[in-house]
Amino acid sequence: MMRKVTTMKITVINGTEKHGVTYRMKEIFLERFRDEADITEYYLPKDCPNFCAGCTACFLKDQHLCKDAEYIQKIEKSLLEADLLVFTSPAYVFHTTGAMKAMLDHFGYRWMPHRPAKEMFGKRAVIITQCLGAGGKSTAKDIKDSLSWWGITTIKVVSFKLMADIDWNKIDEKKKAAFRKKLSAVAEKMRAIDYSKPGRTGLAVKAKFYIIRMMQTGLGKQDPEYTDFKYWNENGWIGKTRPWK
Repeated sequence: MMRKVTTMKITVINGTEKHGVTYRMKEIFLERFRDEADITEYYLPKDCPNFCAGCTACFLKDQHLCKDAEYIQKIEKSLLEADLLVFTSPAYVFHTTGAMKAMLDHFGYRWMPHRPAKEMFGKRAVIITQCLGAGGKSTAKDIKDSLSWWGITTIKVVSFKLMADIDWNKIDEKKKAAFRKKLSAVAEKMRAIDYSKPGRTGLAVKAKFYIIRMMQTGLGKQDPEYTDFKYWNENGWIGKTRPWK
């Protein structure tokens, strides 16, 4: 009996449409996957052009009622189906791009205090950032905070300090070679993973889950029809079922 071979799926969220240094770094990383993976890319703000209006429809009722559901649900489908998630962003004033932040805001309903997706608990993710001198860590943290609260434990951050030029064509070839070496090494490590098995769920994510579980249990006693409690209860998480098992 022949073993069925499934194609690895990668979803990339680009924090800018600009084909600059961050784009070149992302392309170097993806080189190792081009011939063997199904890669879906989104470029912000083009693929998620609007800000979250804070209407709370996604929290209190249903995420499909969001005014931007046509963009958000398309992206979410790709995220849930992917084996590997890649997020890229240059540092803009020590933080991720406004477009990336706007997209992450739309997924507030997938944070653990609300309705996290079971599939996220086994995901792996890579964050690629670059900055002129400083801000790489805080940029990555902006993205990592959301990924962790979605339930993801395995998150690899690759951050670079340019120090001089932000024009790829002006960057020293020796430094470009260093970028390539590091990105290629990370890509090889991610390629070596057996994606037929879900990633581990670490203690930090589990701790968040159990704290929120206690909160949801209390909210459910007050109002059994509360949207988030019903979701948790229907998934069996108020009982003995866990999203990472």
